[in-house]
Amino acid sequence: MSVRSPREQALRLRAGLYHLIRAFFIERNVLEVETPILSAAGNTDPNIESFTTGFHGHVDAGARERWLRTSPEFPLKRLLAAGVGDCYELGRVFRNGEAGGRHNPEFAMLEWYRLGWDHRRLADEVVELVQAALNLVGRHADVRVCSYRELFLDRLGLDPLTAPLEALQRPLAGATLDPEGLTRDDWLDLLVTHRLQPAFARGQITVIHDYPASQCALARIRQDEPPVAERFELYLGPYELANGYHELNEAAEQRARFERDNAVRRARGLREVPIDERLLSVLGAMPDCAGVALGVERLLMCLAGTDAIADVLAFPFAEA
Repeated sequence: MSVRSPREQALRLRAGLYHLIRAFFIERNVLEVETPILSAAGNTDPNIESFTTGFHGHVDAGARERWLRTSPEFPLKRLLAAGVGDCYELGRVFRNGEAGGRHNPEFAMLEWYRLGWDHRRLADEVVELVQAALNLVGRHADVRVCSYRELFLDRLGLDPLTAPLEALQRPLAGATLDPEGLTRDDWLDLLVTHRLQPAFARGQITVIHDYPASQCALARIRQDEPPVAERFELYLGPYELANGYHELNEAAEQRARFERDNAVRRARGLREVPIDERLLSVLGAMPDCAGVALGVERLLMCLAGTDAIADVLAFPFAEA
């Protein structure tokens, strides 16, 4: 019997995962859809850079400059506003500059939306999907669910919502980093990536919910004391796999957030990104829902037991 090469094993594992994902959503009556990869609008997030390309056809076809999607989020929300209902997309996305041992500029993303759900209920479904994926390789994970605030209090003895900036900086005193221009949220992110995330048990799924309101992205803000963003992240071991929200559907507030993103871009000397006016024009019609994006390669890396993204790709960026 012939021995399969590591590349063939990786390809077969990916094929098995894709089959599982589609069966998972067929069973739950969630519709698979396909949306454009090229758009006239881009992602304003100051921490994400997009690829662009030019269209050279007929002038009536639309905007000449096109942005390769960094996620399918905006067109999926337009479908929700049009009444499509629960839906998902499994496809390629692109992020410029993100290349290395754990990142590839082109990768696969699974994104889905559930009508009438909040972020906590959707997080439970993400756990179900990840457990089903682990079962492909004969594994199962323990699950820990906690709020962002509880995580910081438990592991660092700090309240991330109220602690003074100096208290947030103290646990990072030994880290090699440039503090110039770092905001409070930057320090919180560094505490997660440098002090909390590396300590997550490899055999455990960790779900963190209810983030600081300043880290809302496209999530609703709940008026607790202090307010929190209805958002969650899911980790398998030390790897962040998924980021989900109880989705904002207020166009004026979403426009303000896009404009704040572009203001940050200007301050950093980055190019502003065209706002998705088509999304904003229908956002108020989008039903109450929760949505999540999951990095497929990250999940495959966990299933394959590797820390190198190249091990789960047919050809990494350098060889494409």
